[in-house]
Order: sequence, then C-alpha cells, then structure tokens
Amino acid sequence: MAATAESQYGRGEERRWGAYDQRLRREERRRDDDPRRAGGGSGGRGRSAQSPGEIPRRGWRDILLRVKDQVREDRLSIIAAGVAFYGLLAVFPTLIALVAIYGLVADPQQVESQVSGLSAMLPPDAAELITSQLHDLVQTDQAALGLGAAGGILLALWSASAGVRTLMEALNVAYDEEERRGTLGFYGTALLLTLAAIVGAIVAIGIVVALPVAVRFIGLGSQLEGVIDYARWPVVALFMIFGLAVMYRYGPSRDEPRWRWVSWGAVIATLLWIAGSALFSLYVTKFGSYNETYGSMGAVVILLMWFLLSAYAVLIGAEINAEMERQTREDTTRGASMPRGSRGAYAADTVGQSPP
Repeated sequence: MAATAESQYGRGEERRWGAYDQRLRREERRRDDDPRRAGGGSGGRGRSAQSPGEIPRRGWRDILLRVKDQVREDRLSIIAAGVAFYGLLAVFPTLIALVAIYGLVADPQQVESQVSGLSAMLPPDAAELITSQLHDLVQTDQAALGLGAAGGILLALWSASAGVRTLMEALNVAYDEEERRGTLGFYGTALLLTLAAIVGAIVAIGIVVALPVAVRFIGLGSQLEGVIDYARWPVVALFMIFGLAVMYRYGPSRDEPRWRWVSWGAVIATLLWIAGSALFSLYVTKFGSYNETYGSMGAVVILLMWFLLSAYAVLIGAEINAEMERQTREDTTRGASMPRGSRGAYAADTVGQSPP
C-alpha cells in the first residue's frame, strides 16, 4: 500500500511539474512575441513563426549572430576545404564520361563548343583548364572513347558520390546531427543525390547552350534572342536553388524539414555563390598572381579555390537554415506537428538563444 501511494504521489508530482512547465513555456512565448517588448512590429523574435517569412528583424538579428558563432565553432573553412577537394577530384572523370557517352551517339567535337558556353561561371584560368582538357579528350580516337565510357562513368560516379558524401557529412555538422542512417542508407542517399545532381547539370547545360541555338534556328528576331540569351542565367540560378534545397532537405541525417525551411538558405547560398564567383574572377583577372606563385599548377589552384568558395557558400546556407529552425518553437519538420524533443532533428527540437 505504501509503495502504491508513493507511486501515485510520484505520478501526481510529475503531472503537476508537467503542467507548470507548459505554463512557463506559454508565458515565455507570450513574452518573446509581445510587440511592445520587441520594440515595435509584430511577432517579437518569431518564436511562434510558422515560416521564415514570419520572423521579424529582431529574430533575423539573432539568427545571423548565431550563424557567425556557428561558422567559427564548426570550423566551416576546414570542412569546406574537404568538400572542395572531393569536388575537384570529380571534375575530370566527369568530363571523360561526358565526352565518351556523347561520342557514342554524336560527334564528340560538339561537346567542346557547347560546354565552353559555361566558362562564364568560372574564373578565366580555371575555365581554360577545363576547356583544354575537353579539347584533348575530343581529339581522342572515338573507338577509344567508346571503350573508356564504362570506366569513365564508373569512376565519375564514384568520385562524384564521394564528393556528395563529404557534403552530406558537412551538412550533418552544420545541422548538429550525427549520422544515423546506416551504411546502406548513407551510401544509397548519396548515390540518389549524385544522380539527381547529374540530371540537373545536364538540364542546366541544355538551357545555357541549347536554348539560344534553338531560338536562332526558329528565327524569333535579334532583340528576343538577346533577351533569352540573358534570361537563361536566372533560369540556371533557379535550378541551383532547387538543387540546394533538395540537398538541404535530404542530405543531413535527420527528419526532413519542410520545404519553406530550406528554400531561404538555398536562395542566400546561391546569391553568395554568384557574388563570390564574380568577385573571385575579377580578383584573379586583375590582381591575382597564382600563375607567378604556383607556375603550371596555377590553374588547378584557382579551380580548387573556386570549389572552396562554392562549398563555403553552400555550408553557410545550411547554417542559416539550421538557425532559422531554432528561432521558432513550432515544428519545422514534415508531417504532423510533434512536441519538442520528439521531432528527430536537433534544429527542430531546440530553440536558439537570443544574443545580447
């Protein structure tokens, strides 16, 4: 009887403390979201935000300050360097597979002229390195290209998936997650994301290269041709935003966030990548001395630096997404709303502190 009474007493205390904790959370939520305490505007710091668009300026200040701290604590520059290294390893096997497969169905000489249309996305020396490698490949005997297609494809997929795996591990760091998918789940996800990235790259190349050719063939007029020639790049940017959103959603080992909680970071990462690539190209062209310092390896170093810049932009987007989720108490994962602690994601299960 005494044990039963003690057990009932314990359950009663647990219920009382649970109700007290819920009341404290409600009071804290009202305090944080009180416009009068927030210095004007609705929503306070956005602790009840259902989407990033509902987070006010004070909340975004908290997010950016936490991102600054997380970039330092996560040692993002070192992680981005690892992603860039594996990305560089994937470039040339991918070119070999591209030329080999293209050579099976058409004249491989066309690849050089088509892919050179993408050189505007790279620093000049890095673009020259890739186009010169393409030129050497398309001069190879077509039978040799056919025989090398299978090996090139396998090597390209292996190298590319290794780069994606490294990026997935980096996203786990950005989202403060441990890998829990198991070997098959991890490698299977990496392979699917790699294939999706390859398909996206093919579509992007088709838009950048084939669309202006098709417009000229149809003969829609020089003015319209000029508009479409410039409009293709924003379309490519949209493809990149969607690709990054997919990577942010399925790359980390966690319950998937809703699309609206990954799209903002994807947009910011794309804008950072575009601005960083343009500034880096300008620096290399006007002020850089890579060729003087590294000699014949200068172009490789420039390409590696461009990959580092790209990886850094992608990981900053992931950090922003994670801290956006931690700005609200609401469930940011897909499916029915769950209480904190049972959402299967650190960013969704925790609330970030408001810096002073």
